[in-house]
Amino acid sequence: MKTAVIWSDEYLDYRWAYTHPMSPLRLTLTMDLARSLGVLDGIDTAEPLPVGDDVLSTVHTQGYIDAVRAVGSGMASLSGPMLERLFGLGSDDNPVFDRMHEAGAMLVGGTLAAAQAVHSGAVQRAVNIGGGMHHAMSGHAAGFCIYNDASVAIEWLLAQGYDRIAYVDIDAHHGDGVQVQFEHDPRVMTISLHQHPATLWPGTGWPTEVGTEAAAGSIVNLALMPGITDQLWLRAFHATVPSMIAAFKPQILLTQIGVDSHRADPLTDLALTIDGQTMAMRALRDLADKYCEGRWIAVGGGGYGVVNVVPRAWTHLLATVLDRDLDFSTPIGAEWMASALETSKSVHPDYSRPPVGMMGDNGAVDYVPWDGDAGAAPPDGVSSAAQQQTDRAILSTRRAVFPLHGLDPEDPRD
Repeated sequence: MKTAVIWSDEYLDYRWAYTHPMSPLRLTLTMDLARSLGVLDGIDTAEPLPVGDDVLSTVHTQGYIDAVRAVGSGMASLSGPMLERLFGLGSDDNPVFDRMHEAGAMLVGGTLAAAQAVHSGAVQRAVNIGGGMHHAMSGHAAGFCIYNDASVAIEWLLAQGYDRIAYVDIDAHHGDGVQVQFEHDPRVMTISLHQHPATLWPGTGWPTEVGTEAAAGSIVNLALMPGITDQLWLRAFHATVPSMIAAFKPQILLTQIGVDSHRADPLTDLALTIDGQTMAMRALRDLADKYCEGRWIAVGGGGYGVVNVVPRAWTHLLATVLDRDLDFSTPIGAEWMASALETSKSVHPDYSRPPVGMMGDNGAVDYVPWDGDAGAAPPDGVSSAAQQQTDRAILSTRRAVFPLHGLDPEDPRD
């Protein structure tokens, strides 16, 4: 199984501000941890592709690209409030930083390199942990995202003749930018599992958002309530995603693997463990193998547990894409632990908690498959009320979109 790992040290230039929650330290620690555990042994990483305005403008307006370039080079003449109002720049979420255009384009180049490698047949899978900037809109920055690398890669794949591309987003935040880009395009199915929009920014991703006109049924949103744990999250995933992928029959799968769904993430309210997140990654790998002849592009995304969550989760992602699965009981070496603690202290004092020394969290991942209205007893440690709440979310999504594919929303066999 040939796999491309896209990486550049220049990813670390994507640095919003000293105290910003999206610290590039998370990327450095991930690559160091993966190397220390042998996940990347024998792997030569590939560089991102150069990306010009012609590529970015397949998704973003030229006016926005010009504004990002201008503010990042100190040449902008717009005032702060005007800049934020017009382009989403200069806010607490998206502060201006030096060479932000180049930094944002570099991430796009990584995901584009992944897409081109898979399309060429040189590899079957490719991963870019620096990507996943799924909130960026055509004309403005949003949610820590400058340019939408996933949308650019999908547009490029469409231009190569693909007419069934599936995008699955498991970030705790709704994948709104990618959904908006393709909401009218029946060639792209966007599936997002996220914290309920009534409880978390950006406030979109309701089950009733299913696509318009010819694209009706191409948008799938599963909105999950705060506090959901591995077993219920996996129950919801398996009750919706495989059926939609089977119905759509994609030629290629692109997945956004944000890991801010972890119970220790400081910005969200879900309660997954590293174990549950990794099981989702492995399930996506299986879907790519089953329906897409193995063609799978995986990108990063959210995740603000900079030391204790993201490095472990995305090391599992690298291992999953490379078919080098790690046991959750795998110990983390003392050298990485000491280096992570020291590095994190030097970057931000809030990151000074000792790193977790094992590749899992002892999470319970033995989910009970969704059974319609049969009312199976929940697994140990899961309340009936929590399972019923999750099942209502499952049914809301299935009732909204399954009939558009000729499937019975009440039948667990569909």
